[in-house]
Amino acid sequence: MAQQSFAYTALDAAGSRRTGVVEAESRDAAVARLASEGRFVLEIDESKAANGPQGLSFGRRPPGRQDLALFTRRLADLSGAGLPLDRVLQVVAEQSESIVLREVAEATLADVRAGTPVSQALAKHPRLFNEAFTQTLRAGEASGQFPEVAERLADFQEMEVARRSQIVSALTYPAILAFVAVAVNIFLVTFVVPRLAVVFKDMGGELPATTRFLLDGSEFLSRNGTAVVIGIVVAVVLFRAWAATESGAAARDRFLLTAPIVGPVIRKATVSRFARVLGTLVFGGVPILEALEISGMSAGNRVFRNSARKVEEEVRAGRAIAEAMREAGAFPPVLTHMVAIGEETGDLPKMLGRVSNSLDFEVDTGMRRLVALVEPVIVLSMAVFVGFVVLSVVLPIFQAQNLVK
Repeated sequence: MAQQSFAYTALDAAGSRRTGVVEAESRDAAVARLASEGRFVLEIDESKAANGPQGLSFGRRPPGRQDLALFTRRLADLSGAGLPLDRVLQVVAEQSESIVLREVAEATLADVRAGTPVSQALAKHPRLFNEAFTQTLRAGEASGQFPEVAERLADFQEMEVARRSQIVSALTYPAILAFVAVAVNIFLVTFVVPRLAVVFKDMGGELPATTRFLLDGSEFLSRNGTAVVIGIVVAVVLFRAWAATESGAAARDRFLLTAPIVGPVIRKATVSRFARVLGTLVFGGVPILEALEISGMSAGNRVFRNSARKVEEEVRAGRAIAEAMREAGAFPPVLTHMVAIGEETGDLPKMLGRVSNSLDFEVDTGMRRLVALVEPVIVLSMAVFVGFVVLSVVLPIFQAQNLVK
């Protein structure tokens, strides 16, 4: 009989109220399974069970990257302390602040007690734990290095969280500045200028070219503002639909890597992520061909994903990894040289980690430079537009004064 998912509320041996998800053939089998784990079932219902293949309850706040990093860190620390995995998962479930992760931990605990490996149990939730995560854990289980591999995964996730937090913090002020600038410009064009247009018409005479341009633009936006907004929305939707296709996504990713100013930073960040994922997978014992495929998908860029596939094919044919990367074209010399050293010394994960750390430093420096450049550009653009509006308003006044004289 096929397994079904049941959401339950139960009391554990200590009398604490617990919720979670359990897989069983029937409702009675689910109750019996929970009872065998020392839990007294208060409520169990298939209609409230985790829905879909991901095993996540609808209506719950999905866990963020920081929640997942904390989940993995606890998994690594507790298993490194020598606790058995079922005890580790029980403690992780009890300490989890996220309801969804607590349910996932409890469901994983039930699977582990039934004989399922942790990696396989977590693989049932692909929205939370991607293939790179579960495959690395699986290799760590097979090699007996589960705590070490979990620690590497926790380090990787924490660095990802720190990087995203840094980017958000760096872009918050420029984003606010840009929003204020756009809002001020829209207010001037749609509210202030139309009222001045009446005054200019009463003054008579030929208006300066800048004033005519400003009035024509303001009139166009006033009459066609709705159409402009709809056009922008349609353009965004069409672009997203095009970017969702394989060719569109590839073209977008190529442009991002070659874009002026931001392109080098994006390329370094992509290479750093690829190298760190590859190093984590190889350290965990994942076969190199599989590690290359997963790393390419995890890089988040079609160019690197396609290049990783080419490298995988070349390595499968017997070529060295560094040589295949060098001919693929997307990988910078710093990565190919360090990979070559790693192959020669037999310590590829260490070399990949060094490359990633070096590139992370360059990305941080590049981000600070970009933010330092964006702020004055926004301020200068706003000043230019406001100055243009003021000039367009003042010139007719001066012209009228000259006519009076």
